[in-house]
Amino acid sequence: MKILAVDSSAKSASVAVCEDGRLISECFVNASLTHSRTLMPMVDNALTQADLNIKDVDAFCVNVGPGSFTGIRIGVAAVKGLALAENKPCAGVSTLESMAYNFADDSCIVCAAMDARCNQVYTALFRCDGENVERIGEDKAISIDELCEVLSAYDEKVYLAGDGAEICMKAFGNKLPNVYLSGENRRYQRAFGAALAAENNKESFTDSALLAPVYLRLPQAERELKLKKGELLK
Repeated sequence: MKILAVDSSAKSASVAVCEDGRLISECFVNASLTHSRTLMPMVDNALTQADLNIKDVDAFCVNVGPGSFTGIRIGVAAVKGLALAENKPCAGVSTLESMAYNFADDSCIVCAAMDARCNQVYTALFRCDGENVERIGEDKAISIDELCEVLSAYDEKVYLAGDGAEICMKAFGNKLPNVYLSGENRRYQRAFGAALAAENNKESFTDSALLAPVYLRLPQAERELKLKKGELLK
């Protein structure tokens, strides 16, 4: 199955074309450029590099969150449009889970952590055994102090990944000697990781109309409005 995968859930953006778990082509940008301007040219470029056109794609997938509210909406809208136009299935993948696939050939715990501001992170834990990626914690938004407590229960090697990894590492100090900051080559979510996650859960492919963002918490403007109304606790 040929999959075109998209990620625009944070500052970086990427597009990948793969077939049965094999990467055919990939475009990755981490220059804080506007995703609405760069994403579709990246799709065209990835398909051109793979010597394919959009009609050759069997299915689409996208990281649906957590992450940047605007970035997630752009990626989801792009994939919904492509899948609808071609009448092809699509899958929504956790941004955090897609990161874990950067470590699939390692034996470790992966702590995916995205900066959620206000001393919080979007995070989830995964175990890699050199071949497989197993989820061992649900996606959630918690404080960095809470994450430190969670990780203190593990004595095996833990890699921090994501754009919140460096922030967490600095906050942890020397409290967690078995926790390591991942190298930049594996730190960020990639569209290829989303494709692998979708391939490993083929039940996630569905009609494009059902594809939707997953934010984990309300957008800031909506949070502030609810706080004013007394509907939300700080």
